[in-house]
Amino acid sequence: MTQEKPGILAIRENQLTPVKNHYPDRDYEVEITLPEFTCLCPISGYPDFGVIHVKYVPDNSIIELKSIKLYINKFRDEAHFHEAVVNKIMDDLIEAIDPRWIRVIGDFNPRGNVKTVVTVEHRKGDTP
Repeated sequence: MTQEKPGILAIRENQLTPVKNHYPDRDYEVEITLPEFTCLCPISGYPDFGVIHVKYVPDNSIIELKSIKLYINKFRDEAHFHEAVVNKIMDDLIEAIDPRWIRVIGDFNPRGNVKTVVTVEHRKGDTP
């Protein structure tokens, strides 16, 4: 029996982890860049690569950085359209930290002479 590698286990069991914002009375921006995003094309099964940019103004919580790193790695074996995966990342971050404002950009590498950039934005109080 082969023992599962620790990294694979950590990625599979990971949850987005909120951390207390020590400055909830102040508006400030948090910017996170995840340059090694990958998922699979749901039609061809070929890998898609891109950079995910997250910018948000926290309310009572911020996202723990290791948890978002592991969370992003979960997508590498999953099939998603670019638009769907960027919206899913947005929805999961809103559920985890409920920010005042958040923008998620998926900047995908060209494939087959097509480059895609997907931007989603949400402000607290917006309806999803």
